[in-house]
Amino acid sequence: MNTADLGLPVDVPSTALFTDQYELTMLQAALKAGTAERRSVFEVFTRRLPEGRRYGVVAGTGRVLDAVENFRFDAGVLGFLRERGIVDEPTLEWLAGYRFGGDVWGYPEGEVYFPGSPIMRVEGSFAECVLLETVILSILNHDSAIAAAASRMSSAAGVRPLIEMGARRTHELAAVAASRAAYLGGFSSTSDLAAGFRYNIPTVGTSAHAFTLLHDHERDAFRAQVDSLGRGTTLLVDTYDVAEAVRLAVEVAGTELGAVRIDSGDLLLVAHRVRQQLDELGATHTKIIVTSDLDEYAIASLAAAPVDAYGVGTQLVTGSGHPTASMVYKLVARAESDDPKAPLVPVAKKSSGGKTSIGGRKWAARRLDADGVAEAEVVGTGPVPAEVADRQLLVQLIKGGDVIAREPLDVVRDRHTAARAGLPLSATQLSRGEPVIPTEYVQARSGS
Repeated sequence: MNTADLGLPVDVPSTALFTDQYELTMLQAALKAGTAERRSVFEVFTRRLPEGRRYGVVAGTGRVLDAVENFRFDAGVLGFLRERGIVDEPTLEWLAGYRFGGDVWGYPEGEVYFPGSPIMRVEGSFAECVLLETVILSILNHDSAIAAAASRMSSAAGVRPLIEMGARRTHELAAVAASRAAYLGGFSSTSDLAAGFRYNIPTVGTSAHAFTLLHDHERDAFRAQVDSLGRGTTLLVDTYDVAEAVRLAVEVAGTELGAVRIDSGDLLLVAHRVRQQLDELGATHTKIIVTSDLDEYAIASLAAAPVDAYGVGTQLVTGSGHPTASMVYKLVARAESDDPKAPLVPVAKKSSGGKTSIGGRKWAARRLDADGVAEAEVVGTGPVPAEVADRQLLVQLIKGGDVIAREPLDVVRDRHTAARAGLPLSATQLSRGEPVIPTEYVQARSGS
């Protein structure tokens, strides 16, 4: 059973303070003005992809669902808000009973997206929706950035497995989320046990240089590890002299040695030398794992090297230079009045400087060419054109406040593999370029 089927297998504290203060001050003002209950539609989207990226990856949706469920103002949280004088007593009374009761639609987790894609749509009263802005953006921006980097790395790695090992390079809780996003993006395992526990991701790990340095001789360290973990273990061979370490590794473990890990030096050159040495020693089935500040470019450069797996840390958990997906959460439509039956009117930001938005409650579909390859992201308001009606992307995630679309992480991972495969081949190129397909807008002729 994948733990994602049941949500987090650990107690999650309230997520209500994972927010910016102005969300609460807006709520207070709207309550006083009588506009808080107006039916509203917010959308998450990005105006542009990070420079050089051809597609984005939707990640973190499952964590958003957990966060919305746990967005509760308990006594401790309310006491903090009261003590600081952040909001008045009528607002605190309203918050005490807060439960999101609206609807959320979104791209299925693992799907790809492009500039302007309505990645998530949150519908309900202004009051209940505006409070979720910060936590939703916090999760989606982080996880989608990591997943996009992971996707590029897994594409560069081909069939060779990738190990996520970046926990020591980021915040301890971000590390767990990063591991989840990396697995979604194509990584095979993680070194982080919290991620393994929480999301049922396969975990791996053997030893670091400290273990070799602990012993008087490298042979003693290898012997201790093999005696404890078996001949199939992975021995780290670059603490001192690589060639001598490989010789000792095979001498200690025999030709059944599982793998050797190289963590420094010219990885291309060293990998070729180690492969030749292993073969000459009869360890023809011993694998070579390389680590050492790898990114997608370094992985691609090792495509012709005799490498069997990659371990990636820093570059992965920092989004390979792009630690955020630059998503925003904007009000795009709201009711004319508090009447539940009042029609929605589109609203949009019109300021200069590239921060404009397009009003109206949107749908999205992906148009395919004759070969079934994506050729455009079609985004619009109003009726959906017949030619893309069967290719709509948004699915309902929360209905009337209840989560209805929680999925196992392996399902999400497989979805991303399929979504990436449905893009033009140039999507996986590492050279700088524009989004691999354009975004086309279809405006409603009247209404929204």
